[in-house]
Amino acid sequence: MAERKEKTFKFVVVGGGIAGVTCVEQLSSNFPSTDVALITAGRHIKAVTNYKQVSKTLEEFDVLERPSSVLEEKFPNLTVIHSAVKSLHTESHSVETADGRVFGYEKLCICSGARPKLLTQDNPYVLGIRDTDSAQEFQKRLSKAKRIVVVGNGGIALELVYEVEGCEVIWVVKDKAIGNTFFDAGAAQFLIPSLGADKLEVSAPCRRTRYTTEEPASGGAQTFTADATPRGQSSGTVGPGSALGPDWHQGIVLHGAEQVSRCVSVEYQCEVKQIFTSEDQTLKPESVGSWPVYIQLTNDKTLGCDFVVSATGVVPNTEPFLHGNSFALVGDGGLQVDDHMRTSEPDVYAAGDVCTACWEHSPLWQQMRLWTQARQMGWYAGRCIAADVLSEPVDLDFCFELFSHITKFFNYKVVLLGKFNAQGLGSDHELLVRCTKGQEYIKVVLSRGRMVGAVLIGETNLEETFENLILNQMDLTPYGEELLNPNIDIEDYFD
Repeated sequence: MAERKEKTFKFVVVGGGIAGVTCVEQLSSNFPSTDVALITAGRHIKAVTNYKQVSKTLEEFDVLERPSSVLEEKFPNLTVIHSAVKSLHTESHSVETADGRVFGYEKLCICSGARPKLLTQDNPYVLGIRDTDSAQEFQKRLSKAKRIVVVGNGGIALELVYEVEGCEVIWVVKDKAIGNTFFDAGAAQFLIPSLGADKLEVSAPCRRTRYTTEEPASGGAQTFTADATPRGQSSGTVGPGSALGPDWHQGIVLHGAEQVSRCVSVEYQCEVKQIFTSEDQTLKPESVGSWPVYIQLTNDKTLGCDFVVSATGVVPNTEPFLHGNSFALVGDGGLQVDDHMRTSEPDVYAAGDVCTACWEHSPLWQQMRLWTQARQMGWYAGRCIAADVLSEPVDLDFCFELFSHITKFFNYKVVLLGKFNAQGLGSDHELLVRCTKGQEYIKVVLSRGRMVGAVLIGETNLEETFENLILNQMDLTPYGEELLNPNIDIEDYFD
């Protein structure tokens, strides 16, 4: 390329999110006298704080937004370049930034994350929540809102509907149950009462070892208010910056314009057909009142609201890197990486949401674009780059042996282990379930008598025991349904 390189760094990392920052920390501390650059569009970076290794594979941490100067103070060999990337030239090993500067690299790691899949790009009444700016914009709009529609069934949607008060929330999910990215219909039924309750009652343990799922009839709606049981239940139901941190809603007030504490109604098994504003009178049924924006669903309902929150997942942010290069991409849009986090272009690595893990996975691991994995991949990519430079071997990190994730939904601790939703197991599995209403929900996935996955909701204290049982693949057939008997202290059993 014609432009002169302003400076060539040994290592360049793109992206100030968790993956990028973790990778930069790893490289800067391993090579204290080597020039390292972090290119990030934002003024702030995401830092991991209060890191705690809970067990062999489970980890907990907080994500804080910090000025990038914090990193530069910690690592004198690090330069932070504040600009978006305009283009990448893998042949000349150089990156051009949006402000026209060109930087050379010996090794590059792309950690540019993912961007929200918005329902529509150009509607001012449709808001995606992905980074701090959009969360603040959401807070501002919510303070004047009487009714919002939330579309999506992933982590952000789950957190949002629980946290919002003083505003009617209509939650549109395409599945038969809420939160199906993270758990099954049984766990959803356990959590659903929290949407209407101020304080959950605790009753004696009830066990269902063989498992049925009960859910709303097709296309049904459920409504929850803070002083009532579910309304409208069908019979048979039982009660562009870097991404946000796991507790992104803490410290911002999510309160609408109304006095009600919480009112959520769920529209199941439907998607958005079209969105139109109050100007489009032809489309607006008389019965929906007067709202700034209307949303028509595939169940033929039309709902008016103050604005729509689009929380329908993310797309890997590969855009500026592809032109003129020949990266191998995967079906989900991610950059293909091997077991050393290398892309198909020489000297270019990737980590976090932007990449897709294309090595042969452990039977107990799967990629989900989550905080924990962004940190793990960023850390491992840093190790792999270092090993490459020093011509040292490096083994696939142990964190890729077993999928594990700790989070919080509806104020309950949630631990997911292994094939927690029986992913890829077909019919070759059985489930054991123990549920104590308002207190805990425990589900174990067994395949050929061995534990391969678990969902733990509430303070169960079983995560380490279950992690060990999954990792050592012990035959649990002799224990049968006693495995979840609340009167047996399972930890003593297997320690």
